[in-house]
Amino acid sequence: MKSLLIRLTHGLSELDIAPQEAQLIQTWLQKKYLTKTDTSYKFHSKYRAGSLGLVQKGTAYLHVIGENVRDLFIGENDLGTALEGDLIIAQRILGKRGTPSAKIAEIVGREQSYSVAYIIQKEGHKALVDLKTEYPIGAELTQEELATHKIGDVFKIDNQENSVLEKLGNISDPLVDERIVLAQFNKHDAFEEDVLEIAKSFPPVDAKKYPKRKDLRDLAFCTIDPVTAKDYDDAIYYDHENTTLYVAIADVSEYVKPFGALDNEAIYRSFSIYLPHRSIPMLPRQLSETLCSLQADVDRLAFVFEMQLDVNSLEVVHSQVYEAIIHSQRRFNYEEIDAFFTGRLTAQNTKEKAIFEDLKHLRVLTDMLRAKRLKKGYDFHSTEIQMQLDEKGNLLATEASQETPSHALVEDCMLLANKAAAAQFERGIFRIHEAPSQAKLQKLYQELAGIGMNIDIKETLKETINDIQQQARDMDLREDVDTLIIRSQMQARYAPLNSGHFGLGFEAYTHFTSPIRRYSDLIVHRLIKAINAGDTQEGSYVLRNIESLSMTISEKEREASTIEVEFMARKFARWAEQNINKEFQAKIVATDMEIKADLNDTIKGARLNITSLDSVVLFENVTVKIEKVDIAKAKIFASVVGKEDV
Repeated sequence: MKSLLIRLTHGLSELDIAPQEAQLIQTWLQKKYLTKTDTSYKFHSKYRAGSLGLVQKGTAYLHVIGENVRDLFIGENDLGTALEGDLIIAQRILGKRGTPSAKIAEIVGREQSYSVAYIIQKEGHKALVDLKTEYPIGAELTQEELATHKIGDVFKIDNQENSVLEKLGNISDPLVDERIVLAQFNKHDAFEEDVLEIAKSFPPVDAKKYPKRKDLRDLAFCTIDPVTAKDYDDAIYYDHENTTLYVAIADVSEYVKPFGALDNEAIYRSFSIYLPHRSIPMLPRQLSETLCSLQADVDRLAFVFEMQLDVNSLEVVHSQVYEAIIHSQRRFNYEEIDAFFTGRLTAQNTKEKAIFEDLKHLRVLTDMLRAKRLKKGYDFHSTEIQMQLDEKGNLLATEASQETPSHALVEDCMLLANKAAAAQFERGIFRIHEAPSQAKLQKLYQELAGIGMNIDIKETLKETINDIQQQARDMDLREDVDTLIIRSQMQARYAPLNSGHFGLGFEAYTHFTSPIRRYSDLIVHRLIKAINAGDTQEGSYVLRNIESLSMTISEKEREASTIEVEFMARKFARWAEQNINKEFQAKIVATDMEIKADLNDTIKGARLNITSLDSVVLFENVTVKIEKVDIAKAKIFASVVGKEDV
């Protein structure tokens, strides 16, 4: 429903109306919520769609969706039966002074279409309540139905129909965690049979069938990925004699065409989801892990950026993007390339020797590119926590992974290709990142002053942040302070028009390099192909709903991120439940409003809610004792029982 409201805000083409949406659109047209042109539908200027915020004293604010405008005030007599989280079509109240206001025309659904509930014992009876809040939900089970289920049984709820869809398991079972985090956003691993039939229908790559593609099979492309990776989006080759970098990207757009079941499913998912033990792919594995994946020693279709660089100015002096066929000669993991860079790995044959020679020269180039980029952009250090689980879904160990030279090399190659892609169009899908607001910066400066930093506001924000980072290095708090700085920033998102990328320091940027796992990149491929072909009709077709598509993809990205974070939180909570009353080392990471700490012991990264009233300082190292755990809400509560001696 939310996606439909966003699309109607920007204008929805008749071609893009799903069968289940057609009747609803006609009803809203009759109610005059919508206007119709020759081929599209759009909200009338009198109406806005949005989600209802917190209801207080019979009033609320409507958070308008689909456009960046001020929230609308809903007065006491205009609220009706609407509740927080309802999706609303509201009629604007015009000619009224003060805060922009509106009245509710119709409640059309819930902002969160799905949620998770479980059975608890309440006042001597079983009750079905929301998993995160323990408030009653709209859907109900009869006393007879409740009697057939156990305390702790977990269910997926359809908030639009107020119905129980399926039992997910029991809260006591660690294997239910995955089902919980996926169910809240209606995500699923399995693909419908019609989607799988399309994915299975493509034959192996036969170069003779693609005479118009550039044949790059003789070039020594290689892939560099995590050791556990199965979907290889990108391959690189560096011709150091001509200082020319080739970035080959899986040509997903050759297989996933607009319309049809395969494309519809890709839009719905929009992103692959990566959990510690497995992935939930955007595309069927027949494509994501096989035919599209740039595996070694097989022919693959690719969309290639060929970029010649001036090693003095470090500018791309010539660039072209084209459809090609490649034959990756080697699949490396990051650890292998790092071992080569430190002299711990040598070539086993002439093929590897040639690739290593290219990578040696490429590293010199990417190191220089990074140094140049960081004169405008920012270098934020953060630690990614990787989990190891057993077959029952229990947490065994964590490992803190950091960027290494091999990661940096690949990243700067991809950044170069993404920049080059963004230069191909003026309207499309850009990856934008606005500068932080003054309010957020002031809060950041206050927090940093509280740990003893001298905040000196320089002529530019870049200089101010650089000074803060230098102080952080001197205090041995680089990653902690970088995390605070990152929190103070706006969230990167997708947009049809460019407004630059603050964090990277780029004037224009997009996502081109991961079409197997991001739908945004697939759209960019389609658009650039249309531009290359001079096909303005196809280009217009790709862009027809680009505003709503950009917004929807940004929301899907947040959903995928939430799933990944919440899954790990649930695993941390289960581990903590097995360690109640035990003491561990941790670091205070928040003191504003609530005190929180991150575990920094044999297990790293678990977020703790500190319950003790002892005075603590941001980034202080402490000893904590785990007191209790709320498995349903995935929350760990601990008290500070000691502090690091200074």
